[in-house]
Amino acid sequence: MIQSQKLWTIQKPNEELIKQFTSQLKISSITAKILIARGCETVEQAKPLLTINSDDYHDPFLMAGMEEAVARIEQALDSGEKILVYGDYDADGITSTTVLLNVLLDLGSDVDFVIPNRFKHGYGPNEELFRQAHADGVQLIITVDNGISGIEQVKLARELGMDVIITDHHEAGDVLPDANVIVHPRVPEGHYPFGELAGVGVAFKLAHALYGELPEHLFEYVAVGTISDLVPLVGENRYLVQRGLQALQQSHNPWVPALSEASGVSQKDINEETVGFYFGPRLNAIGRLGDAQPGVHFLMSENPIEANDLAKQLNDQNTERKKIVEEIANAAITMIESSPQIKDSLVLVVAGENWNPGVVGIVASRLVEKYYRPTIVLSLNHEKGIAKGSARSIEGFHLYNELAKNRELLPHFGGHPMAAGMTLPLEHVDELRQRLHDQASACLTEEQLIQKLHIDVPITLNEISVEAIEEIRQLAPFGTEFPKPNFAIQNVKVKSMRKIGSAENHLKMELEDAYATLDAIGFGKGYLFDEISYGIDLSLVGDLQINEWQGNKKPQFMIQDVGVKEWQLYDYRGKSQTAHWLAKIPIEQTDFIAFTEQTKQEYTEAIPKEIVLVTAQTDFTTIQRNLVLLDLPENVAILEALLQTAKIERIYAHFYTKNSAYFNGMPTRDHFKWYYGFLKKRPAFNLNQHIQQLSQHIGLNIEVIKFMTKVFFELGFVTIENGLTTVNDHAPKKALSEAPSYKMRSKQIELEQKLLYATYSELKHWFDERLSS
Repeated sequence: MIQSQKLWTIQKPNEELIKQFTSQLKISSITAKILIARGCETVEQAKPLLTINSDDYHDPFLMAGMEEAVARIEQALDSGEKILVYGDYDADGITSTTVLLNVLLDLGSDVDFVIPNRFKHGYGPNEELFRQAHADGVQLIITVDNGISGIEQVKLARELGMDVIITDHHEAGDVLPDANVIVHPRVPEGHYPFGELAGVGVAFKLAHALYGELPEHLFEYVAVGTISDLVPLVGENRYLVQRGLQALQQSHNPWVPALSEASGVSQKDINEETVGFYFGPRLNAIGRLGDAQPGVHFLMSENPIEANDLAKQLNDQNTERKKIVEEIANAAITMIESSPQIKDSLVLVVAGENWNPGVVGIVASRLVEKYYRPTIVLSLNHEKGIAKGSARSIEGFHLYNELAKNRELLPHFGGHPMAAGMTLPLEHVDELRQRLHDQASACLTEEQLIQKLHIDVPITLNEISVEAIEEIRQLAPFGTEFPKPNFAIQNVKVKSMRKIGSAENHLKMELEDAYATLDAIGFGKGYLFDEISYGIDLSLVGDLQINEWQGNKKPQFMIQDVGVKEWQLYDYRGKSQTAHWLAKIPIEQTDFIAFTEQTKQEYTEAIPKEIVLVTAQTDFTTIQRNLVLLDLPENVAILEALLQTAKIERIYAHFYTKNSAYFNGMPTRDHFKWYYGFLKKRPAFNLNQHIQQLSQHIGLNIEVIKFMTKVFFELGFVTIENGLTTVNDHAPKKALSEAPSYKMRSKQIELEQKLLYATYSELKHWFDERLSS
C-alpha cells in the first residue's frame, strides 16, 4: 500500500454527455470531460470555450464613472495639465501603470508616474507622495490597481487642489474616498456585466474609452497583469488573456523577447503558465525587494539593449527573492519542528527578526503546502515593537473572520477568507497563536485538516494521444475559477521503471493496462522506485504533456501523486548485502520477523532495531503493517496465523536459509539403501572423522549424509555412542517417512518450493490467498 500525499476526490463525468459532446463538437473524450467538469451541460454552453469569444468583451462605457473619467482626462489634455499615474508595486500594478502611460503619452499628455515603495510608503495612496505630486505641479492624479481604500489620502489630495480619478478592482469598504471619479467594476455592485477584472483590466477599459477604439497593442500587458493577479480566468478576463497571449507570442516590443530569454522560455510558446511561473514572479520580485519603478521602465522600453539590461535586473532580483524565501522558509520549518508550542498548534504562527515582509506571504503559502494548516508568518521589528506579516489559510478556516475576533490584538489587518495581512505589537504574538488555535479547534474537523485533491478528469490509457493533448490547449487559458484539470489514471500496472537524473531523484515509468501503454515522469519522485512493486494496481494523478524529441512526439504523464490500495510484496530473496536492501525499507514503520533464534542472532548487528522472534505464542496484533520476513518458519501455520491476524500493507520477503533443504534435495530410497549397507559393513563407524571422504565418495552433500544418519537413528536402525555409528541388526521394519526429521524435511522442501524458489507471481498468489482469508 502507498498512501497518496493528499486525499483524492474523483469526479465521475456523465457518460451520455461525453458521447454527445464528442459526437457534436468533434472533440476527444478528454476534452469533453474537461468541459463537463467546468460546468458545461449543453453543447451551446461548451462551444464558446473552444474559441476566442469576443461576445465576452464589453463596452467600456458600461462601467460607472467611465464617461466622467474620460471627460476629465480630455479636459486635462486640452488644458495641458500635468497628470500623475499612481500605481502599485506588484505585476498587476506595474502593467496597469504601463497601460495608462501608453495611452496618455499617445494622446500627447504631460504625464509622469510613481509607484509607492512597499517598505517606505506601504500599499495604496500615500500622503507623502501626494504632497510631493502637488509640489511638482500635478493637477490630476489617476490611480491604477489601488485607491479605493485611500480615504484620508484622497481627501488630502483634494484639499491640496488636485483632482483624483480612482481606477481599482479591490474590495471597496462601506465608505468610499471622495474622489472626483471612481472607475471600478463593482462600484456600485452589479452595475457592470463582469465584476472580476484585474487592475490592469480596468486600466485597459479606460484606455479603450480614451482611444475610442480597441487598443490591441496593449493586450500583452493585460495578459501579464491579469494572470499574475490570480483573478478568475472566466468571462471578459478569459477573452483579454487569450488575446494577450497571442500578442505576446508575436510581440516586437523589446521587453517580451528580453524577458523570454531571461526566463529561459521560447517566445513563440508563451502561455498562461509562462506568465504565471516566469514573467509574473520576475515583475513581482522588484516590488517585493525594493523600488518597483524599474518594472515600468522595462515594459515601456523601446531599446533592445536597455530592455535586456533591465530584464537581467529583474532576473537577478527574482533570484535574490527566491534565496530570501528559501532562507526564511528553512528558518520557519526549523522553528516549527523544534518547538512543540508552535508545531502542536492548529494555526501555525512563526516569527523572525527582520524577515523581509515582502516575501512572508510566499513563505506562508509554502508552509501551508507542507503542513496543511492555517499559517501566519511575521517579521519582528524590536526597534518599533511591532510584528508585521502575512497569513494563508485552508478550506474551512475563514481567515479574515477569525482574525476579526481578535481586533484588540490586531490594530491593523485586512484580507479575505484565504489570505490576510496584519500588524500587531510584539507582546501579542503568543496570545494570538493561542487564541487562533482555540478558534481552529472549535471549527476545524480532523477531515478538514487533511489536504484534499479534487480530480475532475479520470482518464484511461487508450484515451490518451498526442492529438488529444494538443486539443486540450484549445480550452486555455487555465487559471483561477477555470483551473487546469487534474487527471487521474486508475488501476494500471507498471511495465518498467527506473530512477533518472544525476542524483537519481526522479522516476521514469512505463504504465500499461490491457489496451495501451504510456510513459510517465515523476520529478522528485525517485523515492517511489523502492516503494512501488510490480504486478499491483497503481493509480496516479497528474498532468498530460507532449514529449518531443528529434521531431518525434509522444504523450507523457507528469506524476503529481501516487496511490496504491492493495498490499505490496517486495522480493528481497537471495539478497546477500543486507545494508543495500535495508536502505530501501522504512525501518521505523517496519517489524523485522525471525522464526528462529539462529536467524535473530545472525541479523542482530545489521538491523538497527529489535528483531521480533515469532512463535505460536506471539501476539500478532502488535505487529506493524510492514513486515520483513527474515527467514522461513519450521511450521507454515505460524506464518499463516501471522498473515491472517496482522493488518499487512507491505511484506519484504527475504527468507534467509543457511542450508536449503530444497536445494540439497531429499535423498532417494537407493541412497538410503546404499548408506545402510555401507554402515552395516563398518560397525562403530566414526562419521565425524570420515564424513568429508564419504561425501566425496557417494556424491552427496555433508548435510544430506547427516540427515540420513538422523533418520536411521530416529527409527532405531542405528545407535550412536561416543560419536560412533553402529547398525542395529534387530531393529523392526519401519517406513522412512515415519521419522520426525524425514517429515520435517519433506515439509521444509515443500515450503521452500512455495516460498523461497517460487516465481514472484507464484509467491504473490500464495500470500494473496492467505491475506484474503
